[in-house]
Amino acid sequence: MKRILTTLAQALCGAAVLAQNPYIAVVGAVESADGVTVSQPRTVLGVDVTVERDVTLSGPYARYAQKFLGVRAPLTDKTTWTIRDARISLLDSESYLDAAPAAEASRRVISHATAEDEFARLQPDKTDMTAPALEDAARAAANTIFSLRRHRLELITGEAGENVFGEGLNAALAEIARLEQSYLELFLGKRVVSTETRRYAVYPQADKKQYIVCRFSPAVGLLPENDLSGDMVLLQIEPSGATATAGLEAGPKEPAVVQCRVADPAVCTVIAGGREYARAVLPIFEFGRTIDVALPRRK
Repeated sequence: MKRILTTLAQALCGAAVLAQNPYIAVVGAVESADGVTVSQPRTVLGVDVTVERDVTLSGPYARYAQKFLGVRAPLTDKTTWTIRDARISLLDSESYLDAAPAAEASRRVISHATAEDEFARLQPDKTDMTAPALEDAARAAANTIFSLRRHRLELITGEAGENVFGEGLNAALAEIARLEQSYLELFLGKRVVSTETRRYAVYPQADKKQYIVCRFSPAVGLLPENDLSGDMVLLQIEPSGATATAGLEAGPKEPAVVQCRVADPAVCTVIAGGREYARAVLPIFEFGRTIDVALPRRK
């Protein structure tokens, strides 16, 4: 029996080269030298959804940005989420088939600040014990910004001295830029952008072509599929009906046959908010056909 199964596997591999759909699996119980194995072909789809979190932090002197710097700045903190990408792949119980691991979360700060979630702590004037009013502190910070810019211009034009050049000049300009940005973000705030990818497993059913993978809210991000506060992230499956079985299906007079399941090359699409984020053609066993394949005859 083991020899017959080996010959069957070789025959199926050879026929699959000619067929349009090479995804075939034996159905039912199969006996070999190692015992009886029960096979029930099933497709598991992995849907990777990548979202971006955009956080805008308002600076403590934001209300004075127009007055002292002549620019407008965000006056309130704001957090928004956006779906950036999606990916559909085949999964099985032991390993990933044509599926890279979910991307690691990333984080970047759209400013030159040293801290991500808080503003730089600027040293106060040690010669004065009084705490300045917020507007006075903002005015002093603005004056410092203009002073730093003047010093940078003097260094670049050579007015600050002839002995500042080479690496010393570059280090001085870099430090001035760092200090300027630390003061600027007190007015303009900062922006922190991070991304993350979550993987969801979907188990197709023969009588169902649409699945809620998860839900999404621009204010919160990815949500469970049963959280009605978010919009649906859908996986749609459209079977082709063009299951390729040429050269595989046994004739009515074959004495010994084995049942095999041939997967259907279905179009899988991820849709959210009326927009398509991913599309792939994948073999789905649940929408395929079960056929009889002839066993090699014993000589």
